[in-house]
Order: sequence, then C-alpha cells, then structure tokens
Amino acid sequence: MIELFHAHTPNVYKVVIALEETAIPYRITPIDLPARQQKSAAFLEVNPNGRVPAIIDDEPLGGGEPMPIFESGVILLYLAEKSGRFLPKAVRERYEVLQWLQWQMAGFGPMLGQANHFLSMASEPVPYAIERYRAEAARLYGVLDRRLEGREHICGAYSIADMACWPWVLYRDYHRQHLEDYPNVARWFALIAERPAVRRVMETAFIPTPAEVMAMAAKRRLAAGS
Repeated sequence: MIELFHAHTPNVYKVVIALEETAIPYRITPIDLPARQQKSAAFLEVNPNGRVPAIIDDEPLGGGEPMPIFESGVILLYLAEKSGRFLPKAVRERYEVLQWLQWQMAGFGPMLGQANHFLSMASEPVPYAIERYRAEAARLYGVLDRRLEGREHICGAYSIADMACWPWVLYRDYHRQHLEDYPNVARWFALIAERPAVRRVMETAFIPTPAEVMAMAAKRRLAAGS
C-alpha cells in the first residue's frame, strides 16, 4: 500500500492519475497547505523540501522498510517501474519519455506556476513579471502544441509524460492561455480527459477560478498581517 500526501495541486493530480492508471493500492493523507502542514516536522521527515506530493511505499521495490519518495517526477518514474507500465523499456523510446517528463518538471510546471503567481496571486501587479511569465507560458504551450502535431500522445503511446503535463493544462485560465490557440493541445487534452482513470481523479478534484485564488491569497495576506 502506498500512502499519498495529498493536496489539490497539479503536481499531486499527476501522481493520483498514475496511481489510478497503474491500479497500485493507495490511501490518501490530506495536507492542509494554508495551515502549513507541509512544513511540520512530521512531514519534513518524508519530504525535506516541504512540498506535496510525497509518498511512502509500505512494500517498496527491492523490499525492505517502507520507503518515502518526494518530487512528483521521481514518483511517476517509481510508479512506472513498480507497475511495469507507461515507461518504455527500449532505450530510445524510454529516453524520449524521460526528456518530456523533465521538460515538464523543469519548465512547463515551474514557469506556469510563476505565471499563476504574478497574474493571480501577487499582492501588487509587477508589469515586468506579468509580461515575462505570460509570454513564457505562451511559448511553452506552443512547444507542447508543436510536439503533439500528428501525435495522439506526447511520446507515441500514453505515458508518464502525458500524466505529468495534463494536469497543468487544467489550470490554463491561471496562465491566461486558451485552448483554441493550441488545437493540438486541445485535442490531446480532450483525449486524456476521457480516460476512466483520469475521470475518476477529476471527480474529486478542486480547481478554483483565478478570481477565487486571488480572494484566497488576499485572505492569507490579511491573516498574516493581523
């Protein structure tokens, strides 16, 4: 059994999708981010970086004591190797998937997160940052759109690369991006959304609107100042 430390974020959703797709048994331990449970001493024993997601596998690969794993990309790799699914064995195809997984981890996630922050959550507008991250979000969506031209999935067969990228597109309104501008991404997004495992995950997902995010951020700033 895998214990998943869960909150409503795209990085967590991609791990839940992988767990559902691989049918590896798991249980959820909620982490209250506004209450900063991710910074508690107990959680930092699991993930010293103080971020979700993280997992503990009671029956880890290779045997032995329960094993904690943090960083969503590494968790996806681990689940693929544990299940023997969604990561090709052939060297060329395997590294193709790994490249796009790392692209998401190094660019498509962090830069879109910055876009969300400066477009929706910053306490005051920073024009340079707004333009920089809006433009970078558009560039990255364009990279994905070109990659998906003539392809059903990012790397041939459905893989952990698709699982890594898809939840971030759920938050496209935060990035001020529109699927009609990226027809290949739109087609791919709709295809993945119809997968039974993804549909199960989305039944319990919570994705606030940008306006709701701004209101929550303002409430947190007010509480911090009081």
